[in-house]
Amino acid sequence: MAAPAEPCVGQEVWNWTEPEPTAAHLLNVCFLKTAGVWVPPMYLWVLGPIYLLYLHRHGRGYLRMSLLFKAKLVLGLALIILCTSSVSVALWRIQRGMPQAPEFLIHPTVWLTTMSFAVFLIHTERKKGVRASGVLFGYWLLCFPLPATSAAQLALQGGFQSDPFYHLSTHLCLAMVAAQFVLSCLVDHPPFFPEDPQQSNPCPEAEASFPSRVMFWWISGLVWRGYRRPLGPEDLWSLSREHSSEELVSQFEREWKRNCRAAQRYTKARAAKRKGSCGVETPEMEPLLKQEGSQRGPLLRAIWQMSRSTFLLATFSIIICDVFRFSVPKLLSLFLEFMGNPTTPAWKGYLLAVLMFLSASLQSLAEQHFMYRVKVLQMRLRTAITGLVYRKVLVLSSASREVSAVGDVVNLVSVDVQRLMESVIYLNGSWITIIWMIICFVYLWQLLGPSALTAIAVFMSLLPLNFFITKKRKQHQEEHMGQKDSRARLTSCIIRNMKTVKSHGWEGAFLERILRIRGQELGALRTSNLLFSVSLVSFQASTFLVALVLFAVHTLTAEENTLDAEKAFVTLTVLTILNKAQVFLPFSINALVQARVSFDRLAAFLCLEEVDPGAVDSSPSRCPAGETCISIQDGTFAWSRESTPCLHRINLTVPQGRLLAVVGAVGAGKSSLLSALLGELSKVEGSVRIKGSVAYVPQEAWVQNTSVVENVCFRQKLDPLWLERVLEACALWPDVSSFPAGVHTKIGEQGMNLSGGQKQRLSLARAVYRKAAVYLLDDPLAALDAHVGQHVFNQVIGPSGLLHGTTRILVTHTLHVLPQADWIVVLEDGAIAEMGPYQELLHRKGALVGLLDAARHPEDSGDGETELTTEAKDPRGSAGCGRPVGGPESGRSMKLVPGKDSTTSETQAGVALDDPEWAGRPAGEDSVQDGRVKATMYLTYLRAVGAPLCLYILFLFLCQQVASFSCSYWLSLWADDPTVDGRQTQAALRGWVFGLLGCLQALGLFASMAMVLLGGIRASSLLFQRLLWDVVLSPIGFFERTPFGNLLNHFSKETDTVDVDIPDKVRSLLIYVFGLLEVILAVTVVTPLAAVVILPLLVLYAGFQSLYVASLCQLRRLESARHSRVCSHVAETFQGKAVVRAFQAQGPFVAQNDTNVDESQRVSFPRLVAERWLAANIELLGNVLVLAASMCAVLRKAHLSAGLVGFSVSTALQMTQTLQWAVRSWTDLESSIMSVERMKDYDQTPKEAPWKLPTCAARSPWPHGGQIEFRNFGLRYQPELPLAVRGVSFKIHAGEKVGIVGRTGAGKSSLAGGLLRLLEAAEGGIWIDGVPIAHVGLHTLRSRITIIPQDSALFPGSLRMNLDMLNEHTDEAIWEALETVQLRAVVASLPGQLQYECAEQGHSLSVGQKQLLCLARALLRKTRILILDEATAAVDPGTELQMQAALSSWFARCTVLLIAHRLCSVMDCARVLVMDKGQMAESGSPAQLLAQKGLFYRLAQESGLV
Repeated sequence: MAAPAEPCVGQEVWNWTEPEPTAAHLLNVCFLKTAGVWVPPMYLWVLGPIYLLYLHRHGRGYLRMSLLFKAKLVLGLALIILCTSSVSVALWRIQRGMPQAPEFLIHPTVWLTTMSFAVFLIHTERKKGVRASGVLFGYWLLCFPLPATSAAQLALQGGFQSDPFYHLSTHLCLAMVAAQFVLSCLVDHPPFFPEDPQQSNPCPEAEASFPSRVMFWWISGLVWRGYRRPLGPEDLWSLSREHSSEELVSQFEREWKRNCRAAQRYTKARAAKRKGSCGVETPEMEPLLKQEGSQRGPLLRAIWQMSRSTFLLATFSIIICDVFRFSVPKLLSLFLEFMGNPTTPAWKGYLLAVLMFLSASLQSLAEQHFMYRVKVLQMRLRTAITGLVYRKVLVLSSASREVSAVGDVVNLVSVDVQRLMESVIYLNGSWITIIWMIICFVYLWQLLGPSALTAIAVFMSLLPLNFFITKKRKQHQEEHMGQKDSRARLTSCIIRNMKTVKSHGWEGAFLERILRIRGQELGALRTSNLLFSVSLVSFQASTFLVALVLFAVHTLTAEENTLDAEKAFVTLTVLTILNKAQVFLPFSINALVQARVSFDRLAAFLCLEEVDPGAVDSSPSRCPAGETCISIQDGTFAWSRESTPCLHRINLTVPQGRLLAVVGAVGAGKSSLLSALLGELSKVEGSVRIKGSVAYVPQEAWVQNTSVVENVCFRQKLDPLWLERVLEACALWPDVSSFPAGVHTKIGEQGMNLSGGQKQRLSLARAVYRKAAVYLLDDPLAALDAHVGQHVFNQVIGPSGLLHGTTRILVTHTLHVLPQADWIVVLEDGAIAEMGPYQELLHRKGALVGLLDAARHPEDSGDGETELTTEAKDPRGSAGCGRPVGGPESGRSMKLVPGKDSTTSETQAGVALDDPEWAGRPAGEDSVQDGRVKATMYLTYLRAVGAPLCLYILFLFLCQQVASFSCSYWLSLWADDPTVDGRQTQAALRGWVFGLLGCLQALGLFASMAMVLLGGIRASSLLFQRLLWDVVLSPIGFFERTPFGNLLNHFSKETDTVDVDIPDKVRSLLIYVFGLLEVILAVTVVTPLAAVVILPLLVLYAGFQSLYVASLCQLRRLESARHSRVCSHVAETFQGKAVVRAFQAQGPFVAQNDTNVDESQRVSFPRLVAERWLAANIELLGNVLVLAASMCAVLRKAHLSAGLVGFSVSTALQMTQTLQWAVRSWTDLESSIMSVERMKDYDQTPKEAPWKLPTCAARSPWPHGGQIEFRNFGLRYQPELPLAVRGVSFKIHAGEKVGIVGRTGAGKSSLAGGLLRLLEAAEGGIWIDGVPIAHVGLHTLRSRITIIPQDSALFPGSLRMNLDMLNEHTDEAIWEALETVQLRAVVASLPGQLQYECAEQGHSLSVGQKQLLCLARALLRKTRILILDEATAAVDPGTELQMQAALSSWFARCTVLLIAHRLCSVMDCARVLVMDKGQMAESGSPAQLLAQKGLFYRLAQESGLV
């Protein structure tokens, strides 16, 4: 056992009366040996019991008695024997009467008990499955200095013969402690019976030794693989059970529900207490009581209960970090004191240099482990909260959609959860920075005395400036965010309705609107960035200002006060910490404020109204034939508990096996009835009973972003034969057969690569495949043409269809199928008007007959005006009977496919389905790019900034860094000024020059940062304009092939990155790079020998940087793709939650979400570990530079002044953070610069023909007559596809009304697309009034043709803007058009009338209202040619005839092309063209075509007209 060679006595030890330097007391050999004796036992006895308690609660299995364990045990027992022998020898000598100092007995005894405890820990760790012990690693490391110091002292003193036992015991102890330390660096075998199951690709952290864990070296293998080749999913580790969604979400949900129940009990108790004290509880008190039951409390307590242990451990790490953080200035003070004292031994300087290196390194490691634990905690919380939000989505009531749209839910998962996670880092910052400030002021008081008070004054004087800047910047940021949201909404609406925009030639008008908003957005951003630059400079310059005032006051207030190196550079080091605290505190407060807002949003969402699980009394067992299957008794239902009822006194009984048809006007409550049966409505009174499983087909088809077979099977077992029958019956088999991967072909987001009819039939197929007992069908025939609709009805829904024998409730506007229904229910204003068999209702001549008459004679019925007027009063529908905004009865989204009547649209729809690559992944999913960003992307961005501005920015950064170097160097000269009569004679001059240099640096810093940010805005404006023009100039096929989400992402996320992130990252990178150059220059100027160390450090630095950047960029790409999948699945589930609940598929969907989140976290975890790996190792390199600068200073002590050494070492201390953040900034910049790459995605795509031609073949006025002639016309959707239309030749005379009909895929809509040049002719051409349209500019052509599409499109903005996009008409003309379409009363009742702001997609208006508004828009254009492309397909027959009446009066002298799949719509046309397989099959009047008994006749038969 090592013991002192002599007792610690003498004046040299603790003689406080002698004016010895502080270093002489702290660095005495006796003091070091005493610390070496007592620190290891204290360490183990403090941490050991806590560690044992932890092991007791967190066992990991049982380790085998390996060779490593045996070696540790043998060495431990040997050390116990050695300590025992030391105690025995001491006792023997005392017994023999030899004088012994007390420490010769006390020290070995303490070590004996501690060594025994250490051996007990070794054994306990083996039983609990600990493979590498951090506690024992630290213990053996602390044990090492004592025997090492003793051995060195004994070697210097000699005298082995005088006391051989102590010599031998000291060296044996040194050897065995060293051996134990080496063994503690190794890792043991895995447990025999691990508690966690074995994973396919386990995380290497479990296999890592303790040093590897401390330095994060265990991730090096993954980083190296990422450097050599792009990382893939197979390289990622499996997620441990403790980080999995299954574990975390269940735990969090349990805590959340428990706390919610506790909060509810507390609220009820408070309410009862108030009621008892007040006597009666007034209704006005209910909201107050509800508010007192805070939504925030339960969620906050649940989060704390789940994360407190990890958070407290992280807090302990940051406290340890701060202990070492503040030891560095003290050690620097001692070191400069050593440099100023020529008599101090050199070994003390080397020791101080090593201690500075160790303190800085331990500070870095403690800080990185704090960040690691916090990041892991963030990851766990993100998993838990995302899972809880998703589970809440599945139980949200329909009323909750009014306060929480799909975008809000996605924002919760992506934005609010992220803000909440980021606040975890800043939680400790809100109190620990105050402690920093207190300690810093104590340091400054010790150094400078009362002059330190001026630091408080300067910081306080800067607070109003920063407060003012923050307030003004917040205003401009809010303006910027508001403009950005407006631009995003408008851009989204334009892209979604690009077919309408291009058909009308409105691109220029919308471009002007977008660029105007964009200009205001960048103006607000410019002002905000300039204020941000001022704020940053004030923070950066505050260190200089405080130092200047401190030094000036200190040297000028008293003559005896001088400025030496210790005061100057230790003060600067302390002020650097103080400035960090000053900067970090506002950031912490701001982050916590933002987190509170997000926290409240999450809590409010989690407390939203849920569906009532008892609203429907459902039984899974099938009902026998003839018995009642569905029963509603005295049912009154509302969309929410607070709203008025939308269904009144419903009494309905449906026997098993019946087909019940539900009909009524728009807003009568048909879809509401189905929602009531599903339990989606709030039941006010009555009862609902359903026997058997339920399948539901919503009015708006909901499909998943997955394969056809997965959509149809919908988490059920695959039955190939039944699947084939279902697809055949739903008329999907021809479509699926043409897909490249058949039933395994992926369907895009929201079914974007399918037509409306395909989506609806796929939705129906999903329900049919389920083999349910009850089918609720919400108008599935509306999106199908007559032929397909009749096929689907006959083969699926009708008496002989696949669903015969099941109970079917069919909501429909297709009145000709009513005779085949067993029972008919007619709804009016939310109540049952009449019900019974078809023939019986005809004889009654009641509500059903009224509907049939309205479909034939619109002028005899005032339903159109009445219905629309009533709906205007309540946006959800007639008398509150409609659906909430976005419900199934709201308007359908526009088809982003080449028209469902093209020959390829339903067989090769949208995205090129003949592309095998497309079939391999979900459409709309961003492909993950590999490798580093190309240098050309940087050049693209720099060109957008401008070469002169780039050079000017570099010059400004160089100037401000030269000023910074000169300022610090001048301070070193000031500190080295000789003292004459107790004062420095040149203090005033030094102070003035120091202040001037600091001001120049601040000005240079502001100018350089401001120019970077302004240059970024310039580049962003240019890149956005290029992107906008690239997209707008693309043909319509581009929008049909490109996922909407991808396009929108370019205009939102990528644009925001270029706007904000890239300039900020460039600014950070330039600051850190030039700061790094300053550090290198300072160290090499003062200690040239350090250049020998700097060069290898730069090589290692470059190596770490290359490894890190290559891996991290790929990990971030993978993480972005995985996170997008999580958000998409949440949004998809939110939109289809009614279907998921109807099918009882919540469990599989929850499992899918958990899988998506876990896959996302599989990428997040390696990324966060890689960041810590970089920081730990790069900061270690920076600390090596501090060690090199200090060691070289000690070597050249005789030739260096203390001021220069202080300049060198204090500057080197800044290198630690500078190195890391330079790499981080570069990596962040490389990740952000990919947005520039993405914004150039579309610059090479094909573009449309020019909007206007300099020499146009059409002379105004054109067209004067409206004659149209097709000459051998043919077109195709893509160059590699066959012709969709071929050999079409016919002439339409001026003023003639021509109907165009045909089966699905016949090419009807393709003719309209060719006429508007949405698709260019592949052969032949089209002439209008003798002018080939190919020789006319696109806008010239499209402005002379009016089209009314099937899907009505309204844009964000006023109603007037939507009616008169180009602002060409007077208000009187607009009112006249509204009068014609019978909407004048409706618009007059709206708030603002013509200035009424339309919601996005016009959700505040009904389908009929929107279509009539589109008709009014067409009336205002007054063109000679009108195209109606199935304009009446989505409206009821009454509204259809109302539209036709308006058209016949206004467009009596115009050429009209009426494309329809309802043949009754074309029966009054002068001529009808029948298309078949892309060719014109028949042409003639309806009477002639019926007489021919050809294709038109067969279509009429299928429609029930003949």
